[in-house]
Order: sequence, then C-alpha cells, then structure tokens
Amino acid sequence: MQSVEIKVRGQIDRGWSDWFDGFNIMHNPEGESILVGSVRDQAELRGILSKLADLGLELVSLDTSPRVANP
Repeated sequence: MQSVEIKVRGQIDRGWSDWFDGFNIMHNPEGESILVGSVRDQAELRGILSKLADLGLELVSLDTSPRVANP
C-alpha cells in the first residue's frame, strides 16, 4: 500500500469518500479539495485520477509520500 495525497481545484463533498475508495476528503481556504488515502498499485491510483477527471476537476498536485495524513 502506498499513501497518496491528491489536491484538486474545487470542493468535493465529504460524502463522496466511498466513491473515492474511502479516501478522506478535506478542504483548504483556497477552495481546493485534498484527498488522502492509500492505493494498492498504480492501476488503483489511475482509477482515482480518472474519477476526478470525470468530474472535470483540475489536478493541482499529487504526492505519493505525504508528510501528514489528517482526516
């Protein structure tokens, strides 16, 4: 398992956590959503990124070794 932190522009409702494979969803003051969770492999990560693209959200950053994973 690999820890991942994904930041996108826009607000994703925290209730969508299940749809994003259990990733925790947080928001920052800049109007971005931060998804934090774990993936088994690159295919699973690609699936999460595909879901974000399907929603039309702009990827800001992707960190595969986040320092702190605050839910």
